Order: sequence, then structure tokens, then C-alpha cells
Amino acid sequence: MTQGTRLASLVLAAGASRRFGSDKLSAMLDGEPLVFHAIRAARAAPVSRVLVVSGPCLDCGTWEGDPPVEAVRIASGALSESLKAGISALNEATGVFVFLGDMPRVPHGEAARLSKAIGSGSAALPRHGGLPGHPVLLSPRLFPEILALTGDQGAGRLLRERNDVVFVESVDPAIHVDIDRPDDLSKLEGAEPPSSRT
Repeated sequence: MTQGTRLASLVLAAGASRRFGSDKLSAMLDGEPLVFHAIRAARAAPVSRVLVVSGPCLDCGTWEGDPPVEAVRIASGALSESLKAGISALNEATGVFVFLGDMPRVPHGEAARLSKAIGSGSAALPRHGGLPGHPVLLSPRLFPEILALTGDQGAGRLLRERNDVVFVESVDPAIHVDIDRPDDLSKLEGAEPPSSRT
């Protein structure tokens, strides 16, 4: 991405938490709700605004300073609806980083690396051990296709079908770490925070 671009972060946090058994994104990790960790990673990206797409009752916190954090509330927990709501609200952006609310250990330096690497690609993703992870940087050329998604599908299928996706090798397996069950959360308690990693 060139200088002067208007990048934004999108945090998807409207899922139903079926496997977790309760409100996963409000569960506590290191003294604060799980979603706060994702929001902090999203704010560490080189962006001018952060948008959290969540259900009606999720506490998204109060965040001082820049970039500002806004919430868009939706009733549906379908991944496509969350993604479409966020992209619609950020349609003026020249690139959108997608973070997931249940991925609390995303290294804070990954987003900046993606923004430098994407060039003319349609998207950029970190990759570790041959597998892509998060965050994902989407270029505006993907927005029309994203807005046509339905059901519980994200942008993954769209990206797999393209040959202009840029992969950036990452040394950190935390780009894959998500929380599905309470056991996953307890394993992360007290682990090294991502702000200390690049």
C-alpha cells in the first residue's frame, strides 16, 4: 500500500459461540474480555479507524486515542453477514484488515508487514508452516464479491480461487490460534502477549 492510503481494521465478533457453550467473546483472558485482545491487535495495525461488528449485547469497551473504535451491531451470527456489514461500513477504505474476535494472540506486527507486501495483489495473508492465518488484508477490488457472499462463509473461498493473493511468511504460529472451547482459553492464560512479538 502506498503512502496516503486509508486503511481500516475490521474485527468480526458476532458469532454464536456454539462450541464454547457461552458468550465466548466476553470470557476473560488475562483480566479482560477475549474480544478486547482482538481489538487491541486491530488498533496496532497501520489504520485510521477500527470497526467491530458484533451482536447487540457484546461489550466492545471504551478506547481512548487513535485510531477510534466504533461498533456496528447486527442480529445475525453468520460470518458472511458480519463481513458484509463491516465492508459496507468501510467501503471508502483503500484496504481493510480483517481480524477475528476469537483470535487473541495475533502478533501486532503482522498487519504492517502485510500492508508493505500487498502491492497490486487482491489480498495479503501471513503464512506459517505452509498454512495461512490472520489478519487478512483485503483490497477494494474484492469488496463487490464479498458483498455477494451468503450464509456462514467468509472470504476464504474467494481468496483460494485467485492467483493474485500475496503470502507473507511468519515465524509466529499465533496467526492460527483461535478459541473454540473453554480449554483453549485456559491454555493461553498468562502466555506471552503479542505486543512483545513482531
